[in-house]
Amino acid sequence: MLKVRKRKRPEIQWPLTALIDIVFLLLIYFLLTTNFLAEEGISVRLPQAQKASPQQEEPINIYVNKAGHFFLGKREVSARELLVSLKEALKTNPDRVVVIKADREVILNRAVKAMDIARAAGAQKLFLATEQP
Repeated sequence: MLKVRKRKRPEIQWPLTALIDIVFLLLIYFLLTTNFLAEEGISVRLPQAQKASPQQEEPINIYVNKAGHFFLGKREVSARELLVSLKEALKTNPDRVVVIKADREVILNRAVKAMDIARAAGAQKLFLATEQP
């Protein structure tokens, strides 16, 4: 007598290792290509420089637009108001970084005036922002 044995069908196994690798690669790609720093402020086109270094601490940003008006954050201020506001901000921490972001087409005199105001307010660390080409 012959005995017929029924064979079990092999189970289908999905290759999860390759799928996980692809998902991690996509995650890394999106993390590297996404800009997490959304900078708010006045729209100025910064001059270009070959050597530029990012800042580590939260700076005080002074914007000088194409027309030569001063902005502290998003608020337009006069030269006197800028001096008073900077003195107040630097009172607690005089080593705080002050960054001047002047439009590349602004008259040089206005950018220098912003630098003079920052120095008069007691800024120890003063930088002029540029962008890399």
